[in-house]
Amino acid sequence: MNATSASAGVPVESSWEELVTVALLGTERRTPPAWAAGREVPVAVLDAAAVATLRRRAGIRPGRAAARPEPAAPDPRRPLPPAAAHRLAVLLADRTGTGAGRRGTAPDLMELLPQWLALANAHGFAAPPETLPALLDAARGRTDLRPAALAFAGPRALWLARLNPDWRFALRSMPGGGAALPGPDETGRTEQLWQEGLFAERVALLTALRARRPATARELLATTWGTERAEDRLMFLDSLRSGLGPADEPFLERALTDRSRNVRATAAELLSALPGSALAARMAARAGSCVAVDRTRGTPSIVVEAPHECDASMERDGVVPKAPAGRGERSWWLGQLVEAAPLGTWPRRLGGRTPGEIVALPVTDDWRSELHAAWSRAAVRQRDPGWSRALLGAPSAPEAGGPGAVSLAERSKLLATLGPAERAEWVAGFIDTHGLSEAFQLLGVCAVPWAGPLGRAVVDALDIARDAGSYPWSFSGVMGLAERCLDPLEAGRLDALTAITDETENTAPGAGGYWAKAFQRLVTTLRLRAEMTAELTVPGPWRAPTTP
Repeated sequence: MNATSASAGVPVESSWEELVTVALLGTERRTPPAWAAGREVPVAVLDAAAVATLRRRAGIRPGRAAARPEPAAPDPRRPLPPAAAHRLAVLLADRTGTGAGRRGTAPDLMELLPQWLALANAHGFAAPPETLPALLDAARGRTDLRPAALAFAGPRALWLARLNPDWRFALRSMPGGGAALPGPDETGRTEQLWQEGLFAERVALLTALRARRPATARELLATTWGTERAEDRLMFLDSLRSGLGPADEPFLERALTDRSRNVRATAAELLSALPGSALAARMAARAGSCVAVDRTRGTPSIVVEAPHECDASMERDGVVPKAPAGRGERSWWLGQLVEAAPLGTWPRRLGGRTPGEIVALPVTDDWRSELHAAWSRAAVRQRDPGWSRALLGAPSAPEAGGPGAVSLAERSKLLATLGPAERAEWVAGFIDTHGLSEAFQLLGVCAVPWAGPLGRAVVDALDIARDAGSYPWSFSGVMGLAERCLDPLEAGRLDALTAITDETENTAPGAGGYWAKAFQRLVTTLRLRAEMTAELTVPGPWRAPTTP
């Protein structure tokens, strides 16, 4: 204590609680009896607190040191080239500006990060340790980034996620929280994890087993099926989609009697994807009794007699009896039957006709849209490209642009069953005929980078829209998609489009400048993507360094 506090007569032995009370209430309202009142008392209180603090600290015994965390598992992948590592740092640094809108001709770097991650993962690179915090923060803010970001981040990211609550999503996103799963020969450990593990660990175990040994996974699931919760049974049943085959039919048939309606519906969906299953045969018989060819007319036509009731056997096989609001019950039941029937049923049922010939037949009584929509869902479920081609039709057909019997949403799903080249060719033909206004969702199912004909069709359509004086912001979505999906080799061909065109009386005010900036940004982004690809392309094989 200093001389001032001593002259005030403040005892240094005052308790800590007493000092805190005096400081909170103020020395004018609360002055201990042993202290002399006066204007030096506040200073004396602070001095006494300093002495008491020193005594408290000196008397604290050091605690035991916490156990050091286990080191992170090694990452055997090759390190990023220096230029690519710098590029990643730049892309992650732009994360804070995301959502503020486009600025002039500058590329949207955050939108390029998913593509960069896909390239890095394809080449087998490991994330630089110093970028992991920013990478995890980016994945935390954008769920669409998580699969690729966590795959690139590797085991060190999981190690960090266990230490920082903000990154715990990584443990939930990785199967089993990143824990090592039992090996193929560890039967005892497999059974123990299945019986005692957390739900995420059990899902990861079942998924891994299904990929390696489908029968073993199904048998393991059967051991506890009757005691699982309904929501867990649904998740476990969904894992059987991988490697689905005829051997799964008995288990799925038993699941048709499950207590949960969702479980029954999923089991029925899986069985209908097996053309040789008993359920598929039952659905084929039901659907076939509803659809036939009328040969009494001058032109053969398809006639439809929808079901008049949904009986117990139909409901057991996955037909939902209650129709959604605004939907007729009979059409609702018919759609479910046709969707679940094997597509091979129809050529035999309808006079040996091909899928294209069947789709071309007129349908009486306005049943065409319902019937074609159900066939579309069946083609997607059964991954049948022949039926998909027939239902898609020619991209130049007038009805391809809508509304038609098959909607654009259904067409996009049908396109996904075709090969990448055929898919791109169809969409390019669609754009050439119908333009870009209805093509956005179709472009979303095309492989990246877009094939040459498709990319040229998109650019030509954008150029035509500009010359026609269209409102430029109507095509901002397609332009953004082109930045991410157009082949970077197209950049040179686009230079001529970056100039500001003369505005006519039919042009939206300021449209010329907008289009010029949009094309400049597109060219800049394409060249940046080309640089990214070059930076991630390292010639020659890579071998992990050996330790001495």
